[in-house]
Amino acid sequence: MKSEIATIRLNYSQKVLLEDDAEDDPVKQFNKWWQEAVLSEIDEVNAMALATASPDGIPSARIVLLKGFSEKGFMFFTNYESFKAQQLDNNPKACLVFFWKELERQVRITGLVQKATPEESDTYFQSRPEESRIGAVTSPQSRVIESREWIDERYEKNKKRLSGKTIKRPDYWGGYIVRPVIMEFWQGRPGRLHDRIQYTLQNNNEWKIERLAP
Repeated sequence: MKSEIATIRLNYSQKVLLEDDAEDDPVKQFNKWWQEAVLSEIDEVNAMALATASPDGIPSARIVLLKGFSEKGFMFFTNYESFKAQQLDNNPKACLVFFWKELERQVRITGLVQKATPEESDTYFQSRPEESRIGAVTSPQSRVIESREWIDERYEKNKKRLSGKTIKRPDYWGGYIVRPVIMEFWQGRPGRLHDRIQYTLQNNNEWKIERLAP
């Protein structure tokens, strides 16, 4: 089995990433790659790994969905009482990773985290399908529960109570914004000599662009 795993490999050869082609600002570079990814019709193009850590450095990672980005940062939403939220409250730093295998690309974003404004969270919450809003009210995310039946019964009770009504965003649910300080763009190349361009935020708020060894 180990030998079979070791033989799995793909020779990347679609595109290149050169310094002359990179934008001066990493968010603009991300937008360029984002538009190409969207046009490529990648399934769940906004899926990203979110890595957090406890104050003593124990890491945790999971997949979440990007719900917006701008010069302010990269936004996602969750339950503020969840495990990841607890880690972010105690250690407000995170890393995001996008992997668009169809384009042989990765983007890694390391940054500082802050909560979205209540208005931003309200706006997104009300844009969600009704079943998702009821789900947010229903689930005590990351807590141990007694059974699947327990959460299903709780959901059905809330569905009867809230269906067709204006569902207010719970105070324990909202957004986070990851404000980047380092962003790396990875383009697969033949022979594992991949292109890696890294942007690092400087004290004067300008970005330093460097090539990393593959």
